[in-house]
Amino acid sequence: MQKTIYFGGPILTMEPGPAPRAVLVDGDRIEALGDLAALEARAPGAQRRDLAGRALLPAFLDPHSHITALASTLGLAQLGAAGSWAEIGAILRAFRDGKGMAPGAWVVGFGYDHNVLDERAHPDRRALDAALPDNPVMITHASGHMGVLNTAALAAMGITADTPDPPGGKIGREADGRTPSGYLEETAFTSLAAQMPPAAGEDPYAGIRAAQEVYFSHGIVLAQDGLTDAGRYGLFSGAGLTIDVVGYADEKNAPELAGRPGIGGYKIFLDGSPQGRTAWMLEPYLGGDGAYTGYPIYTDAEVLAFVKTALSQGRQILAHCNGDAAAAQYIRCCRAAQEALGRPIRDIRPVMIHAQLVRRTQLAEMARLGIIPSFFAAHVWYWGDVHVENFGAQRASSISPLRTAAELGLPFTLHQDTPVIQPDMIESVWCAANRITRGGRVLGAEETISPYEALRAVTINAAYQYFMERERGSIAPGKRADLVLLSADPTAVAPEKIREIRVLETVKDGKTVYGQAV
Repeated sequence: MQKTIYFGGPILTMEPGPAPRAVLVDGDRIEALGDLAALEARAPGAQRRDLAGRALLPAFLDPHSHITALASTLGLAQLGAAGSWAEIGAILRAFRDGKGMAPGAWVVGFGYDHNVLDERAHPDRRALDAALPDNPVMITHASGHMGVLNTAALAAMGITADTPDPPGGKIGREADGRTPSGYLEETAFTSLAAQMPPAAGEDPYAGIRAAQEVYFSHGIVLAQDGLTDAGRYGLFSGAGLTIDVVGYADEKNAPELAGRPGIGGYKIFLDGSPQGRTAWMLEPYLGGDGAYTGYPIYTDAEVLAFVKTALSQGRQILAHCNGDAAAAQYIRCCRAAQEALGRPIRDIRPVMIHAQLVRRTQLAEMARLGIIPSFFAAHVWYWGDVHVENFGAQRASSISPLRTAAELGLPFTLHQDTPVIQPDMIESVWCAANRITRGGRVLGAEETISPYEALRAVTINAAYQYFMERERGSIAPGKRADLVLLSADPTAVAPEKIREIRVLETVKDGKTVYGQAV
């Protein structure tokens, strides 16, 4: 097989010790590191790849996202740029007309954020009725935790004034307290969104193949499907993808998937979204009646049963926890499962997904138990100002407490929860190193970390989270030749300039899957 020597630029191996001057790749594996002359003598016929001052790193590994959800959103009306209810309606109408959709056809949009709309509120069924009176309409919030249906869509889904709120979710009501307003949150919305069929006549694998290219363009060679059911499993396992995908079986609704190829363990949801005010908190949100704390999805008994199942089977479990009350529930159930089964919970490397408002004392307990936090650090940029409104400056400043996790020795990771935002690892590194909000304030400067620490969170730490640290996550002899070429070294530029760095090439198993060899 063809051998290749990379040289001529900074090489960040994510391994201890001095950086090598060159890397020798043999097919799909890294063969050796060292000086250029020594590697040329070792492999005299190798292809030479001059980095010309650009940086070479191990390719990025995605610690948490939903690749199949991204696939399903690529063909929807994109609402992320909408600044008002009227603009949402205009985008939906343009989408319908561009697709030539007939009256009665479903119009589905994704990505609106009520926090940036002029109304500073979710639209209701009447607003969507006015925009598209002849079509059932469903729009999904950027967080994926809530959405809005118009009157026709509510009728099609059988939601009436007599429909009760489901466990772990709420149906918005009008002033009479009964008539559905169109707004649905948590399980009231997600259960319906899962029922939406793909558009008729489309290649069922077209979206997932397009999603693969999005990840490759950001230097990612392994993506996660963070809540997998039978349909999603068939999608990523049957598409013949080049990217590696690790799915996590929905433990409540699809536990039978555990143990199948490509399934890394189980996933559960314990609460909602902090920017959507559904995350479960120990102390109340600001505003409202002064007593609202969000709410849980499950009881402790249910969560303990989920964790005990995973631990007894030796399977990893990932738990979505945004609020500190949800974090507390996960921690105590992990501890209880460990005590009940007499097996260390750290053996299965449980992960707390998001850990947005986890307390520092909780992180210390996670370090003792071996629970890995995977932080959504880009929340600081996208919703940091909203968090100040919802929680006050002190609590908001402690979101994504990366420095505390680093000082406790936790092998934390960083993710983007795609399709909530793009799977842009460079942006997450920038966020972690700067903690700047959209409004321009530095939120919790004491929780910043170095660019190098942030890069470890999306390479070697991510590999550890997946039990893959012997195969991936760093540039070392014997490991897979998964590499990313960046326009500059993130550790050598001013932290505020990191966001300007671009992925030039992504190499998976020794082959270029994005960009062009230069």
